Amino acid sequence: MLTFLSTSRPGPGVRRGRTGLAVLAAALVLSSCPGVATAQVSAPRSSVDCGTHDEVRRALHELTDREGIAGAAVLVADPTVKGPCGRRAEAAGTADLRTGRRMNAADRLRVGSVTKTFTATLVLQLVAEGRLSLEDPVDRHLPGLVRGHGYDGRRITVRQLLQHTSGLPDYLDAPEWEHPEQLRYRHFEPRDLVTSALALPRPQSTWHYATTNYLLLGLIVREVTGRTPEAEITRRVIEPLGLHDTYWPGDGTRVHGPHSRSYFTSDDGRRVDGTAWNMTFGGVGGALVSTPADLTRFASALFDGRLLPAAQLAEMRRTVDADPDRLWPGARYGLGLISSPLSCGGTWWGHGGTVPGGHRALVAVGPDGRGVAVALNQVPASLQAEHAFLDLVDKSLCPQGKPSERTPA
Repeated sequence: MLTFLSTSRPGPGVRRGRTGLAVLAAALVLSSCPGVATAQVSAPRSSVDCGTHDEVRRALHELTDREGIAGAAVLVADPTVKGPCGRRAEAAGTADLRTGRRMNAADRLRVGSVTKTFTATLVLQLVAEGRLSLEDPVDRHLPGLVRGHGYDGRRITVRQLLQHTSGLPDYLDAPEWEHPEQLRYRHFEPRDLVTSALALPRPQSTWHYATTNYLLLGLIVREVTGRTPEAEITRRVIEPLGLHDTYWPGDGTRVHGPHSRSYFTSDDGRRVDGTAWNMTFGGVGGALVSTPADLTRFASALFDGRLLPAAQLAEMRRTVDADPDRLWPGARYGLGLISSPLSCGGTWWGHGGTVPGGHRALVAVGPDGRGVAVALNQVPASLQAEHAFLDLVDKSLCPQGKPSERTPA
């Protein structure tokens, strides 16, 4: 839901919940979508030969034409390429099924757990300033909050919260979240959600993805700084980088500005508009609204050292094994970052997110500095569709063709 890959239940992986992938795949309403739309981003159209992007276009068509996703878009930002070829967008399908407006890579969307990377960046900035330590126990800043039912905040560190090794369950695994659409207009407080998580059984695995961890980090930030984590992320990250399309929606259920609608499949198989949603349940674990352009700008700033000193960025990239059933084989998790191998060699670093209304986002940077941001307005509902989504990321980051204007080494 607020995480990366999600099918029948909230969570970051292809999870075999009570509904099951087979039922979800059958329930998916397939439709004929318009063809791929291609555009230069922040640059006029040009006759410059930017190389072939056929594999990216085929991957987009796989999602819309074969897997029934309403709309899909990708933005690729390549710092090694000068001129209009440096930022390219491809899109397929429909942004708004009511009006027929075509999907594009400039629209805003809810980015779900990509928010976690913003929050992790803030926490590591505070570590760099000596105001926090990765080895601080939760209880040092939130005394007594995590206690009981076998949970003890005196034995859980900030590092473990960041990398999902705290042993805490996800509040989104509670029974009431089996049908999140019934809660879509409710306001939630972080402490209440943490309390509900602590009533759940302890996860069996060492690594367990839980948005609970990030709500606790947000509460710690508030204790340390005296300000809300949302305000601190805005002041320290969003405003300095000029991310003009990135904002916290608060209790507002609308997405402001140009945006794609989002869709989910109801229990009776209907495709439902899920754009309006109160995202307070996600908070600093998943509430941000952004655009592919803003996400690639953020990722570039993070990895080129503009947001964190080298020591903290290195900590961020220290990974642990992730559960392949909750992410995918080969994926590892750092401090608010996912790493995943590329078919062309090397690794991409980034994060993805899914929200219950149907938006899916991912931002990643490859070993050559090429960045990619992907936007869907309907969540893949089968394992095959999830593979198609990951294939789109891979095709976007693995070089195709030879752009005519490369920056000299």
